[in-house]
Amino acid sequence: MSQRKDDLLAQAQSRGLEVEPTMTVKALQELLAANPPADEAAEPAPPEQETQADEASEVPVEPDQPEEEKTFAKAGKRSAKAIAEAEAEEARQARKQERDEADEAPKPKKAAPPARPRLERRSKAYRQAQQQLESGKVYDLAEAIEAIIKTATTKFDSSVEVAVDLGVDVRQADQNIRSSVVLPAGSGRRLKIAVVGNPEDLKAGQAAGVDIVGDDTFWQNLDRGQFDFDLLVATPQSMAKLGPYAKVLGPRGLMPNPKSGTVTKDVARAVTEAKSGRVEYRADETGVVHLGIGKVSFGSQKLADNLQAFLVDLRANQPASLKGKTYIKSIHLTTTMGPSLKLANNAGSRT
Repeated sequence: MSQRKDDLLAQAQSRGLEVEPTMTVKALQELLAANPPADEAAEPAPPEQETQADEASEVPVEPDQPEEEKTFAKAGKRSAKAIAEAEAEEARQARKQERDEADEAPKPKKAAPPARPRLERRSKAYRQAQQQLESGKVYDLAEAIEAIIKTATTKFDSSVEVAVDLGVDVRQADQNIRSSVVLPAGSGRRLKIAVVGNPEDLKAGQAAGVDIVGDDTFWQNLDRGQFDFDLLVATPQSMAKLGPYAKVLGPRGLMPNPKSGTVTKDVARAVTEAKSGRVEYRADETGVVHLGIGKVSFGSQKLADNLQAFLVDLRANQPASLKGKTYIKSIHLTTTMGPSLKLANNAGSRT
């Protein structure tokens, strides 16, 4: 026993371990077992154990799973119905995106069809009436009246209108043509006339057949914006009272004016002339004067008289600043919804 203990003590000392002579054999064995020599190699594992270790270290590699299954691995595999719904939604979104891209893409513009000639776009009755006029012909007054009556296209009594293109600049005060003329055969229009003035003037207007007198009711209607008349005749003294209404009467062509004969001291005469055919005319912003000279039912003689009277009065109002320049550039005659014809510029002149 002492020999065994001495051997164990010698081994411990050779390893540099601290030991005491009083230690038992068992304690020495445990100390040596806990502190093996540093150069001692680990014993190789048995072949069977190495094989098991190698097999354990090898991780089996599974084949690649579908993307859908990998994405939802934590939540579990989806059902076939869920997968089909997801694929259908993706297809729908793809179609929607294609439609949006197609809508945003610039579309080629279709070439506009060539416009038909203006005459072809007219009614059949208009085309038939146009065929009765000689293209490019300049008519004298008598021929124009006969032709315009023959080419009236409406079933009702058409109005006859003359349009005169003037070589004036309406921005110049002396070239702003505005006047009135009494048509010998009347205008064919029933005018509703109002009169404003003192009590004596109102009585004279009533005697001449005026429709509305400037009483309290008349002024109340003006305040409400009611203008139930076609012509307003006023005395010079009453114009100050009409001043506040100029902005609403003027644009409607209802404001009395000395040039048109509607501002006068002789109210009875103004009303009589208006009812017998006095009409007002003025050049528009382009320098053209439009005036109705009667109805087709008037016949050629009455229409010729009215046209003659208008053209004579228009020439009499030629501005002095326009001498040496063309005053009347062109004259055209037409009926309601009918073709127009051109008159000679000297038509209606008195030599």
